Amino acid sequence: MSADIPASLPPACRDWLNDRRIEEAECIIADMAGISRGKAMPWRKFMQSKRSFLPVSIFYQTITGDYADLDGLEDQWTERDMLLTPDMSTATAAPWANDVTVQVIHDMTDLEGVPIPIAPRNVLRRVMALYAEAGWQPVVAPELEFYLTKINTDPNEVIEPPVGRTGRRGIGRQAYSMSAVDEYQSVIEDIYDYAEAQGFEIETIIQEGGAGQLEINVGHGDPLTLADQVFFFKRSIREAALKNDCFATFMAKPMQDEPGSAMHIHQSVLDVRTGRTIFADAAGKPTDLFYGFLAGQQDNLPSLISLLAPYVNSYRRYTTEDAAPINLEWGRDNRSTGLRIPLSSPEALRIENRVAGMDCNCYLAFAASLAAGLIGMKAGGKPRPEVAGDAYELPRALPRSLHEALDLLKNNPAVVETLGEEFCTVYLAIKRQEVEEFLQVISPWEREHLLLNV
Repeated sequence: MSADIPASLPPACRDWLNDRRIEEAECIIADMAGISRGKAMPWRKFMQSKRSFLPVSIFYQTITGDYADLDGLEDQWTERDMLLTPDMSTATAAPWANDVTVQVIHDMTDLEGVPIPIAPRNVLRRVMALYAEAGWQPVVAPELEFYLTKINTDPNEVIEPPVGRTGRRGIGRQAYSMSAVDEYQSVIEDIYDYAEAQGFEIETIIQEGGAGQLEINVGHGDPLTLADQVFFFKRSIREAALKNDCFATFMAKPMQDEPGSAMHIHQSVLDVRTGRTIFADAAGKPTDLFYGFLAGQQDNLPSLISLLAPYVNSYRRYTTEDAAPINLEWGRDNRSTGLRIPLSSPEALRIENRVAGMDCNCYLAFAASLAAGLIGMKAGGKPRPEVAGDAYELPRALPRSLHEALDLLKNNPAVVETLGEEFCTVYLAIKRQEVEEFLQVISPWEREHLLLNV
């Protein structure tokens, strides 16, 4: 093994390097939007560095790059530094880079070593610690939906599907079509190659219902580990698309006449002591904790929707015409419900949250969904009766807008306490400013229908 390749690197990263000399390290974190931020440096400099810093103001930025005005936050404009510590268990390849590059997710603390409470990765850790205090270990499995699109350099132009290998643009309503998957074979092959280089296992890739819309399923596991993988996957998919002259977008609703993109989250909980599920008893029957988790989802996810649907565009996805949930009813093997119980053995009994959009920050989405279930289990909640028929015919129960969703978050003290008051204060300020920025933009619809008609 090369002297430049430390034994502390994960096996998958060492295998990929294969004695090649590492040129560069990327020191990265996920901001509020889930965007990769950080700094790059020569590998030798990275290995010699004792301390690395980034300003905490990274977490005060809106999606447009502006800074939210946070009343009462004394150090907002001093931009104090965070101490970054590499989590070497996350070290993995950046296989699209020209030089041999390793990317490493970093933990964020203040200069005294106290975790930064508004950092999304730390918010998820906070929720997982609450599970650990109860002797429980949550398990998740995400499904990642996204679109491949024609390169779009003008925001005023509509988004279109890319041209596939046949020379024709992709068409929608072709769910599970292998021909549709083959249409974008070169992109998919690069996604597989990038995943293998990073040590990530893809279980399936399928064509979803939209034109150029794909879904990747990954295995189940520890929420923090899976959130790190989703964080890496988003960047990998974007890079694979760019390599093939198209875009990959994780917008919840990028095209007006096509369905939206979700990130369904399968959830279960294990007993730390026994390693067995707490959702099913020895006879294989659902437990009170299973129903408590369900009740917690129904009662608290409306207050947490702003973390699962974080942008004004997100709420365009929730339409029955596109087979997206509009409420939080539950049912066994019922895809019309917001909370689906997939067919499984008792040991694999799980709850699928079908509400989260693919535009979410994966750390915050996992934290939000697990927090809702935790609150319900601790309260001994009881869910509404199971829905056996078409839940789309039932009344809408989800917020219709980000503004409404933010009000629900602010007014749920159990949710605020679980996620952390400081985080919620910052998050609310950022999202309210984004709503105000959006309202300043005049849309083509308004110009077309109001300019001369009102």
